[in-house]
Parts: sequence; structure tokens; C-alpha cells
Amino acid sequence: MATILHVDDDPAVALILEDTLRRAGHEPVAARHVPEALHVLAATPVDLIISDYRMPGITGLEFLGMLQQEGLDVPVIMLTGHASIEHAVASIKAGAVDYITKPVRPQQLELAVEQALEFVRLKRENETLRREVMAIRSERQIIGESAAIRRALQTVGAAAPTRATVLLQGESGTGKELFARAIHEQSDRRDRPFITLNCAALPEGLIESALFGHEKGAFTGAIKRVEGAFERANRGTLLLDEISEMRLDLQAKLLRVLQEQEFERVGGSHPIKVDVRIIATTNRDLALEAREGRFRADLYYRLSVIPISIPPLRERPEDIPVLAYRFAMRTAEEIGKRLDGIAPETIAALQRYGWPGNVRELQHVIERAVILSSDPMLPAHALEAERFGLIAASGVGRGPERGATAWEAVRDAFARDEQGGARGADGSDAAGDGLRIVLTSLDVNEAERVLIGRALEVAGGNRTRAAELLGMGVRTLRNKLNAPGSTGE
Repeated sequence: MATILHVDDDPAVALILEDTLRRAGHEPVAARHVPEALHVLAATPVDLIISDYRMPGITGLEFLGMLQQEGLDVPVIMLTGHASIEHAVASIKAGAVDYITKPVRPQQLELAVEQALEFVRLKRENETLRREVMAIRSERQIIGESAAIRRALQTVGAAAPTRATVLLQGESGTGKELFARAIHEQSDRRDRPFITLNCAALPEGLIESALFGHEKGAFTGAIKRVEGAFERANRGTLLLDEISEMRLDLQAKLLRVLQEQEFERVGGSHPIKVDVRIIATTNRDLALEAREGRFRADLYYRLSVIPISIPPLRERPEDIPVLAYRFAMRTAEEIGKRLDGIAPETIAALQRYGWPGNVRELQHVIERAVILSSDPMLPAHALEAERFGLIAASGVGRGPERGATAWEAVRDAFARDEQGGARGADGSDAAGDGLRIVLTSLDVNEAERVLIGRALEVAGGNRTRAAELLGMGVRTLRNKLNAPGSTGE
């Protein structure tokens, strides 16, 4: 039901309007002239206005102008007893959504009202969607002032309008998916699907089905036909996240799809043609993986038509202030907290830290600090290790220096063991590094099991993070954990 204001100085016409609108399920509100209509509008929310074109004093056309001047976004249907093309054109130009001649026919009026209300609904829906899209794009905005980020963005701008495959290489947490979305949104496929498939997160037996779909009965549990990522991304973009974790046999099938733009569903026999733009990401050196036989060289060359390297945060400390400020202000706005800025000493502390988790880690640290701090200017003490997680929860007493690797940390731990490192009164490591590794033998397999076990502890049981610390793939780590005599479950 809509509230509809009708403005007409003819009592007979007003009666017809009111009766027709009420029978159509709407709530009519009457006004005899424009001043009375303005009074109604000031007191009552109105969904639609039906106004006479000619009225004594202020005309319907002048009424339209007044509504625009007051910023009242209410659709208007114009009525007139003197039908003319001139009047119709003048009404539409002035902002009316429709034009009806007298005598008013109820069916014609009902149809015009229905169309006008649908127009309003679609307009408001589009405005809502536009705001949501702008918010999403703002959320996804790539922030950075460093030369490395500017170079990467320049390459994105050059690659986006083309069909070329793009390979995004960078450590976990550097924002590879943001760059992939930026490529999609700057391309002529921006209004088409953007589909993401994480090659490391899917069980090995499901990756092929996730990529290409399957037919009903293709395997146990396949109760219906399912479209895969390639079909869902048709005429759009498909992001293959962590492509280095894909099995070699599937790499061969993927290469065929990239070359021929067609495939068969699992259990199917008919080729399916698609038009898909491929973007791949990896946190490994894919060229090295190809040289050592862990990744198909021909697929690597096909994927890396346009390679883009995204630098880790420790290599671009000049980006930390602007990123931290953006995360802080956004968090403060979301939770309704006053925040004036970030103290200089806080920025300095952030820039001294090595950020092994890159931009994602920075975001989480800032969010926690803003939520838990009561200062309007985010202070340095808000970044206390135990409270805000700047130091790993495993007990590491200090963050890694910029550029430090997990293997360097392990090497240092071995060195301290060899030197009989200092201990506290309770027998604990006085350095508090939490990385002491004790070997009972020099057996290589035993050493590997100890290192894997320690990496899992440091990573809080997260296998993906542990694999990153050890410099191996998730699949390799999983195979080692599942081997007889391993530390796995």
C-alpha cells in the first residue's frame, strides 16, 4: 500500500481519484491547491503525487519546480483536461513520470500509479545497489604510496583491458585478491561474474569437480549435475588462488582449457565452450617450482603472460602509516568510537616490526588496538605484545626484524642451544624466544619431525601457516604428517 497525495481543485475529479486509489489498495490524501499540498508534504510521508496541470494560483507545472527546489524526491503524475503534446512534453521535462488526460478512467489511472510506484522502487533499489557497490570498491581500494605498489598498479592498469592471463606473486597477506579484483573491475568484464577458487583449500578429490563441474552419477554422491567454476565464470573472470597447490594431472587439464577454452564435466562426454579470463595467485616462486618439476613449465608460461609481483609489507614501510590510518578510522567508524588519529610513536613502532603476516596482520593488529584502546589518539602502549598480538602467541618475545625469515629464527635458536643460552631462575629461556629446539640425535628424519612439530606449535596448529614457515607446500606438509612415524595425527 502506498500513500498517494492527489491535488485537484475539482471536487468531482478528487472524488474519482480517491475512490479509484482506495479500491486499488492505496491510502489517498486530498489537497485542493498547491499550498495545501505543501502543508501535507511537510507533515506526511508521501510515495506518489497526482497533480492537476491547471489550477488557480500556482499551477501543477510550477508545483513540480517547487518540489525540485525543496529537494523533495517524490514522483508526480500530471493530470490535464486540455490534452496537448506541448503540455505533455513540458510536464515530462519538468520531472513528471507520467501524463494523463481527463476525464480520468479508473483502469488507466491504476496502471499509471502501478508503473510510477514500480519506477520509484527500481530507482531506490538502484541507488541502494550503487551505494553498496561504491562501499565495496572503497573497501577493496588498494592503498600504498611506495614505488613498488605504484609500479604494480601501473601494470594492473595496463593488463586490465586485455584478455591476457595474469600471475600475481606475493607472500600470504599481501593483498593478491585485491589486485585480482582490481583487474576485473577495470576490465570490460566488470559486470560479469568474478569467481574465486582456492586450490589449496579443497580436498584433492574435489578439485576437478570444483573446476569443471560434474554430471549426475559421475561418482558416489553426485545426485545432480553441478556447474564448476569455469562455467560459473563464463564471460567473466576466474581467480585460481594458490595455483601452485594444484595436482600435476589437473595442471595438464587446466592448460588445455586455457588453450582451447573448452572442457568436459567430470563424467561428461560433450565439450563445453567458455569465455573466461584467468588470474592466478601464488605465494611461491613459480618459476623455481617449474624448474624443479613441481609445477608444469608449459602451464607456468601460459599463466605468466603478465606477471605482477606484490612486495611484502616489510619492504615498503612507507605504506604502513597510510594503511594503519585507513584501518583505524574504518574500525572506529564501524564501532562508533571517536578516534582522532594515530600517535607518531605508534607509527614508529609499527614500522619497526617485520610483519610476517603482511597487510592482513597489520589490519588485525590495528583493529584490536582501536577496539580495546580508550585513547582518541591511538597510543604506542596499545600495541603491547601480550594484549594486541604484535608478538606471536607461541611465546616469541620479540617480533622478527624486517626481512627476517622463519629459517633464520630457527638457525638462531640452534645457535643459542649450542652456546647453552641463558635461562631464568625457573629454568625457562631468559630470552623468552620460545623457539628452542632440542635434538636427541643427528638423524635427518628425526630433525625434520622436530622442526615440523615446532612449526605447528608456532603456527597454533594451522597447517598452511606452518608450511609457510617451513618453506614447503601444504600438500608436502600433509604428506609428511601422514607418513608412518610422523608427528601428525
